[in-house]
Amino acid sequence: MPHGRELRFEALPPSVVSVLRRLTGSGHEAALVGGCVRDPLLGVVHAGDWDAATSARPEVVAQLFPGSTWENRFGTVTVRGTPSVEVTSYRAEDGYRDRRRPDEVRFGVSLTDDLARRDFTINAMAWLPVELDAGVGVVIDPFGGEADLEARRLRTVGDPRERFDEDALRLMRATRFAGRFGLAIDGATDAAIVEMAPLIASVSQERVRDELLRILKLTDAPSRTFLLMEHLGLLAVLLPELTALRGVPQRKARPGDALDHTLAAVDAAAGTELRLVALLHDLGKASTLADGHFIGHERVGAELAAGLLARLRVPGQLAARLVGVIAHHMYDYGPHWSDAAVRRFIRRTDEVDRELLFALRRVDNVASGVGPEAEAIQAELEARISVELTAQPDLLVGRRLAIDGHDLQRELGIAPGPELGSVLEHLTEAVLDDPSLNRRDRLLAMAQRVVPGRTG
Repeated sequence: MPHGRELRFEALPPSVVSVLRRLTGSGHEAALVGGCVRDPLLGVVHAGDWDAATSARPEVVAQLFPGSTWENRFGTVTVRGTPSVEVTSYRAEDGYRDRRRPDEVRFGVSLTDDLARRDFTINAMAWLPVELDAGVGVVIDPFGGEADLEARRLRTVGDPRERFDEDALRLMRATRFAGRFGLAIDGATDAAIVEMAPLIASVSQERVRDELLRILKLTDAPSRTFLLMEHLGLLAVLLPELTALRGVPQRKARPGDALDHTLAAVDAAAGTELRLVALLHDLGKASTLADGHFIGHERVGAELAAGLLARLRVPGQLAARLVGVIAHHMYDYGPHWSDAAVRRFIRRTDEVDRELLFALRRVDNVASGVGPEAEAIQAELEARISVELTAQPDLLVGRRLAIDGHDLQRELGIAPGPELGSVLEHLTEAVLDDPSLNRRDRLLAMAQRVVPGRTG
């Protein structure tokens, strides 16, 4: 086997060292593979999974590590630890009728054969330990992955059409790696993606969702990846609601159309959930533009986002939070708001994740190119909300009046139904205007005036 240059890990996790030592100490070849080899060659800290490959067959690996799990036919054994290590037996694969899983798996091949089945050259490198305790080993690189990293190039292992036909999700993964690491996609690989882009529709929505979340989580500037997906024809298949924003004009200090604005908001965001809601927050603009305005785009956008999130099988609780934020993101606070207006805003958004809502407003402001005065206005609103929540916790947090429907039925003889609800709503509005009215005697007196002829 050809050996490449030496690579030293400054601090291999003890759980990783332990796995490699037990495998090699039992007479098996073992190597680190994938991202944990690629990342140090790129000069970035590896924060992902630790993957090892070995000449030992999976049943042998499972016996060497009691308590490990082996749950598939692909020879991957998970050894629990901090971090856990996924150990996969060297294998070759044949046939991919479902464009995801191989029809046939053969163990007992070489490390080079194992690396040959991987997607991109930058992921088809291995690290063989030489002095494990010192973190010293050699890079095994049969397909030129290190040279591609130095050239800032993304290239498939072998024929790109074969690699993408084996697993169509690789079309999307290509854009993630290129966008995350600032790589140019090799010409043949680029042409194959454009040609085969429609195949991405065959990938399950759960896998698309997971890849989308990786893009939002792992990439410093996700816009690079989304622009690549647009250029290569993938975005129109995966997220047509987003591509509909291209060409929709905006009147913003920052130039660009509605898609440019959306991607700028995503780049300005920190955290996966905020980036996801920023990606979806303006979907309604594509269908609501009239006379330079987007009337009701937050409502339309919330409906589109709900459909998109359901399609991607995003968990219901998370989807509801994101949709709630999108539906309420067009509030127009100003210092002229009265205290009653602030209290009504609190009531209106009491089931909305206000922390996420306000974070969205901040990245929306950045993407719009507005100045520091917008931040001062937002901070003022949040300060006023804090004051009101402290002063009126029963009314604004518990949503409690000093009386309820039972009191009105008993004292005034109002039957359950629309009239009762209307009276309670009237009382709530009055108390939001003047919280000092939230006393039993005052509310009953007010209710008598609202419903003449009723007496206790």
